[in-house]
Amino acid sequence: MNFGSSHLIVSGAAGWLGQRCVDTLANGLPEVPSLAEPDRSARVRAMVLPGQDASALRASSPGVEIVEGDLRNPADCARLLAGTRAATIFHIAGVIHPRRVDELYQVNVEGTRNLLRAAVQAGARRAVVMSSNSPCGCNPRRDQRFDESSPYHPYMNYGRSKMLMELVVQEVRSQSALETVIVRGPWFYGPWQPPRQTLFFRMIRDGKAPIVGDGNNLRSMAYLDNLCQGMMLAALEPRADRQIYWIADAEPYTMNQIVDTVERLLEKEFGQTCAHRRMRLPGFAGDVARIADAMIQALGAYEQKIHVLSEMNQTIACDVGRARRELGYEPRIALEEGMRRSLRWCLEKGQL
Repeated sequence: MNFGSSHLIVSGAAGWLGQRCVDTLANGLPEVPSLAEPDRSARVRAMVLPGQDASALRASSPGVEIVEGDLRNPADCARLLAGTRAATIFHIAGVIHPRRVDELYQVNVEGTRNLLRAAVQAGARRAVVMSSNSPCGCNPRRDQRFDESSPYHPYMNYGRSKMLMELVVQEVRSQSALETVIVRGPWFYGPWQPPRQTLFFRMIRDGKAPIVGDGNNLRSMAYLDNLCQGMMLAALEPRADRQIYWIADAEPYTMNQIVDTVERLLEKEFGQTCAHRRMRLPGFAGDVARIADAMIQALGAYEQKIHVLSEMNQTIACDVGRARRELGYEPRIALEEGMRRSLRWCLEKGQL
């Protein structure tokens, strides 16, 4: 990899995806030949929240410079970019499951605005900005796939905050020389996962995984290394400037397939005793949860479990064809191997 930058900046570096992104920048991505060797001429600078545990980040990438700061503070963003020249930025920081709804807009929208303004002032070269499937919402039919021409139809406040974030990115690009690329990543998985994903594995093992409806609704997922590949290629490809790309595993999976794969791996490869049950709920349970979710969020509050349940009977699937054609993106890891690596990591960390 050669980014043509003296500094590589990562926001949200202590998070799930952020840690893997920093590790990739520092050490390369061995399974992708063009990305196997890191850019040793560039320094990696990583932003973490004040007081956030960055020990795992330091352990995996000891040469990385850690900067504490909060995107909501413009001075912290300016300090993150201070002394850099033509930097490449990987903007991963964001709030998915907030304590209060207004945090989504403070961090995802205004935090992004602050960071990109600081990037413009510092003369950064390019910003690769991580978005989500949520600005497009849910597919209207199971056989339909989102692509880069799909219209905005944001799902709840998180989707709206990410839509507004994308519009901020486009606005900054139109008013400055900063190159920008938006990467839309769906539900992702892999090592360094947060407790909510480990809880999902535990629920599958214990026979409490919810299947809402028939379980044949499709979900696009992205293994961490596939996402990192997409972000690196988006930073390196000249014609990616001003573009949006969906980055995910090659094909979407049914909810039944996801749960069955985790259960099989837990039992056959990792010696876990599984209950072989599902918490089956009628399809309208997701609709009821969606109404409850909207009412709760209208009051400014947020309940993670209700929000997650509201999507469980929905198809949320995308087409990665454009990334393949224009970036040379080729997802190397699919569900079976990705979940194997995720489960191995959880067991090694004593989380299962």
